[in-house]
Order: sequence, then structure tokens, then C-alpha cells
Amino acid sequence: MNDLLAEKILHWFADHGRDLPWRRTYTPYQIWISEVMLQQTQMERGVEYFKRWLERFPDIASLAVADEEEVLRYWEGLGYYSRARNLLKAARILRDLHGGRLPADHGALLGLPGIGPYTAGAIMSLAFNAAYPIVDANVERLFARLFDLHRPVRECKGFIWEKAAELLPQGKARFFNQALMELGALVCKPRNPSCGLCPVVDLCRSFRLGVVDARPVLGAAKKIIPIATANGVLVREGRLFIQKRRQSGVWANLWEFPGGQLEADETPEAALVREFMEETGFQVGGLEKIRSINHTYTHYRITLHCFFVSLLDTRPEPELTAAQEYRWVQPHELGHYAFPAPHRMLIDHLLGDPAFQERLAS
Repeated sequence: MNDLLAEKILHWFADHGRDLPWRRTYTPYQIWISEVMLQQTQMERGVEYFKRWLERFPDIASLAVADEEEVLRYWEGLGYYSRARNLLKAARILRDLHGGRLPADHGALLGLPGIGPYTAGAIMSLAFNAAYPIVDANVERLFARLFDLHRPVRECKGFIWEKAAELLPQGKARFFNQALMELGALVCKPRNPSCGLCPVVDLCRSFRLGVVDARPVLGAAKKIIPIATANGVLVREGRLFIQKRRQSGVWANLWEFPGGQLEADETPEAALVREFMEETGFQVGGLEKIRSINHTYTHYRITLHCFFVSLLDTRPEPELTAAQEYRWVQPHELGHYAFPAPHRMLIDHLLGDPAFQERLAS
């Protein structure tokens, strides 16, 4: 059955595999970047980010000499910014210790920042065609249906990885691993799978038993934690006040508009006045609501309550307690700085808001 299964899936992939930019060359650098980008990112979005990244950082050498600020800016919107920092760290290690190339060695890859077993196996398999299995969410779902797994996927990971390794056809790991992931993404979809188009439907136990819709078995849903923050846009003489977050913690080294989390029974307005004082020493008032922005980040649902604020004291510069530096920037300069996604959403709103243009001119 294993040989027949692999043959059918490979044949399907040859006819239906998507034309993705990193599949045109299979260069190790491009495989590495694509694998890191596609973690927690939809394919279409990942392709656009990949193309943009390659225009600026076409190889390890160009990435290794880049400034972290610029790397974060090109990563902005993908989230999990530690991934971008690790790419930069790893590129510099590759430049200094590996001649500017990714080694065709699984153990050496594991020694690089940000590369774990999955990514190392993906690079070995896709870039070097080495016999390493790859199991992503698409493969997990495909195998849960093919082999009619009765328990939640997280309880069956050992079996799934072993099966993926067992099925690998000799000398064809690159194409077979991609074929599995592609089949899961395009045919064996989470909802409304296209069983009539599946090349291995005759080998699928769940289909034969009529339980495709019940596989994979779902585990307990993650609890979503709501977080409410208040953030303020302070304008002075046509410039906006922004600050750079500390080097550790959530959104490390990214720029933001000052503010913070609401305390119990605190209004957004009161929280913002308090946070401005605590973070910058500035006393602000004259709050004017801009909008509220909702953003989901891992298992958090964040609501930003955004306000224009006015400076009430006369001190010329802030006393930072929650940031490493600050700047007064013109609106057109905001594109040069990396912001968390909800703050970038605020910027996009501001640039089209007549009230913001009036405030700049006043």
C-alpha cells in the first residue's frame, strides 16, 4: 500500500502542484526563508512577503549585513518577530562560520537560531532532497483521514511522523513531502474536503467508513484571552511622538504609540492618561477618540482604544520608563519604522483621516 499511495500522490502533485517562487530553484536560502515565513501565515500572503523580501535580501550575504530595524520593517505584519531576528542572527553565523551558505547537515542546521526539527527537516528535504519527513497541519489532517485516527492529532504525532518517514519514496523526498502538504491544503481541506478529486480516496479509511467530516478529532479549543489597551497619538508641530519598545517581551524592538493595558474598572481615557505619565512623564489631556482596533494574536484578542492626546505640560523631552528610545517623526516617515500590526492599522487609518490632517496643521 505504501508504494501505491506514494505513487498516486506524486503523480497528482506533478499535475496540480502550485507554481510557488521558491519551487523554481529550490535554493537552500529561499527554502529557508519560505519555511520560516509560512509558519502561522496563509500561503497567498506568504508569497507576497517572500517576493518583497527577496527583492531586498536576495541572499544570505545581503541579509547578514542588514540592520535589524530594516529587517523588522520588511517582516512587519507577519507577527512573531523573533523569527525575523533569528533569521538575521543565523545569517550572520552562516556568513562567519559556514562560508555564507546553509549546510547540508541536519545537526548543523539545528544549531542555528530559530531552526528547530521541523525547519531543519524541511531544508534538508526540499533544498537537498534528503530523506527527512515533513509534517505540518495539512499533513496531520490528511493522515488523520487516510488512516482514520480516532484520537486528537496532538496525541497521534508520533504515529504521524513515523508514517511520514515510512512512506518516503527513495530519492523523491523533495517532491513527496510537498505533495503531501499540497494535497492537504488544496484537496483534503479542513472543511468541505474535495474527496472526489483526491488521488488516494480509494485508500482512505475515513472515506470508506463515511467519517471524513469527523476527522481529524478535535481537541479542546484554546481559550481566547481578551486584552484591552489605550494608546495615544501625540502631535506637536506637525510631528508624531513614537517610542521603541524594549529589547525583550512582546513586540520587542518595535515602535509604538504610547499606552498600555487597562486596569480593573478603568476607562480607556483614564488608562491612557496614567500610561502616558508612567511611560513618558508627559501629562496629557484633551483626549479625542479616533477608533478602536481589534487584532487577534496567538490566543489573545487585543482591542486598542486609540485617541488623539494633547500635551499639558511644558517639559521639552520625555522621561522614558517603558521604552529604549523615542522620536518625533513626520507622517511620511512612519513607513520607515516597524510597528506591531494593530499600530500599523492605526497609522493606515490616520493617513486617510481628515481630523488627523487638521491636527497636523494646527
